[in-house]
Amino acid sequence: MTFSTQSKGVYAIATTPFLPDGALDHPSIDRLTDFYVESGVTGITILGIMGEAPKLEPSESRAIIKQVVSRANVPVIVGVSAPGFAAMRSLARDAMEMGAAGVMIAPTPALRTDEQIVGYFEQAVEAIGEDIPWVLQDYPLTLSVVMSASVVAKVIANHSSCRMLKHEDWPGLEKISKLRAMQKAGELREFSILCGNGGMFLDFEPERGADGAMTGYGFPDMLVELVELFAAGKRDEAHDLFDAHLPLIRYEQQLGIGLAVRKHVLKRRGVITSDAQRKPGQMLTATAKAEVDYLLERLARRDRRAAL
Repeated sequence: MTFSTQSKGVYAIATTPFLPDGALDHPSIDRLTDFYVESGVTGITILGIMGEAPKLEPSESRAIIKQVVSRANVPVIVGVSAPGFAAMRSLARDAMEMGAAGVMIAPTPALRTDEQIVGYFEQAVEAIGEDIPWVLQDYPLTLSVVMSASVVAKVIANHSSCRMLKHEDWPGLEKISKLRAMQKAGELREFSILCGNGGMFLDFEPERGADGAMTGYGFPDMLVELVELFAAGKRDEAHDLFDAHLPLIRYEQQLGIGLAVRKHVLKRRGVITSDAQRKPGQMLTATAKAEVDYLLERLARRDRRAAL
C-alpha cells in the first residue's frame, strides 16, 4: 500500500500502548490498529512524537512496524526522525521492506535558518533514498523550527519523493492558503496537506485547502465524519460536530499532558488496556482524570460515541 500527492481523509497518529511495567502491550496494539481501521481512517501513522518513539529500543520499533503493517488494511506511515541520518536510513529502509507506505521526517530542533532547513532535508532524502515516499512534518510548537510557506514550498519542489505535508503550525491557516495559492498560480506541484494539533483547527483547515487530518485525537471516527461533512459541503453540520468535541480537544492540547489525556480516553473507550506511558512521562492526576470524564459525559449528550 502507498499514499499519494492526492491523499485525503484522516491518518490516525497512533499512540504506543504500554503495560504498567513499561513493556509493550502487543494485544492492545492489535486492538488499536483495528479500532483505527474500523473508524474509517485512510491510513495510520506510527512512531511519531505521540507514539513515544524516542523511548523505544530499535528492536521494539521494528516489532511495532511489523505488527501494525501486517494487521492494517490501510497505508501505514512510519516516523523515522532521528538525531543522526544513519539511524534514520536504517529504520526507513527496514520499514519499507516490511510493507510501510512511506515515512515521516521532522526537522531536527537545532535548525534555525532557511538555508539550514533546506539543506537538512536534502541530506535526509539523500540518506534514506529518493525512492522512499515521505511526509514533511511542520511542527514548530514542539520542534522549535519555523518553516515559512516559501521554505516548505522549496523543500517540496526540491524533492519529488515528498508527497505530503503534515501541517501543525499554530497559527497556520494562512500558511495553508499561501501554499494552495502557489499551487493555483502554477508555482508549486501537487501535494497533500493533512493537519495535526489534535484537530484544534479542523473546523476551518479544510476550507483553506487541507485534505484532511493527521492527528491522534481519541475520537478518530469523529474526525473521519468531520472531514466527510466538509467534503460534502455540509458546513453547518461539520461545525456543529466540531463544536461538540471542542472542549475535549482543547483540554487535550495542554502541553505536557496531552498524551496522557489521549491514552485515558482510549482506555475509557476500551481500546487499550492501560494508559501507562514509558518514563519519563507525566500522568494525569485523579482530579484531571475526573475532569476528562466529566467532559466525556457532557460530550455524550451530543455524540453517543462518548457514552462510555
